Amino acid sequence: MRVGVVSDTHDNLRNVVRIVALLNGVGVDRVVHTGDVTQVKTLEVLSGLAAPPHGVWGNNDLPRTVLEAASAELGFDFADSGREFRWSRRRILVVHDPLEIHEHLNGHHVVLHGHDHRCRVERRAGSLIVNPGECAGHLEGHNAVGVVDLENLEAEVLHF
Repeated sequence: MRVGVVSDTHDNLRNVVRIVALLNGVGVDRVVHTGDVTQVKTLEVLSGLAAPPHGVWGNNDLPRTVLEAASAELGFDFADSGREFRWSRRRILVVHDPLEIHEHLNGHHVVLHGHDHRCRVERRAGSLIVNPGECAGHLEGHNAVGVVDLENLEAEVLHF
């Protein structure tokens, strides 16, 4: 199973359109957004994904009630940071802020996060930790999404 990872889109609709096309083009089975969607319009563009997104809310996802209602209406699976998924016999932890990782790291095969807009693919305490980095367009030329292969526990970063 391949999981697309997106973070901190911050309502940059031009980039979100590109992200949808890129992830649909590489054929991921699931998509995880690690927070900071920011606006309902972003969720509407993400509805074009072939694999509906799962994810967590970030510190800029306000007002949450509006975003939660839109997410539910679109059939998306978003919740508070610090949630776990079990896919392909793997435990996946999703947090927004990397400072939350130490609270939850115990025994997860994969940890996904965002918040700091820095690309990260590393192994720590037996976990593959991935942040795709810049998805919002704040750092020109550094836009990227991640793809995690749960079978091989490997990640690649796709720049766009």
